[in-house]
Amino acid sequence: MDYMTLKEASVLWGISPRMINYYCTAGRIAGAVKMGTVWLIPKTAEKPIDGRTKQGRKRAHK
Repeated sequence: MDYMTLKEASVLWGISPRMINYYCTAGRIAGAVKMGTVWLIPKTAEKPIDGRTKQGRKRAHK
């Protein structure tokens, strides 16, 4: 299986490496494994849904 680093995943998914680190620690990325101090994420893994906002709901700007 091919893996990518946090930095590679952050470029691919458009989110910060810190947020991806949080998702890995919380178990929200399927197949992510920690080797020493580095998280390895499968290249086939899907971007986790951001639980801070409701999906499909637009924010009103005033």
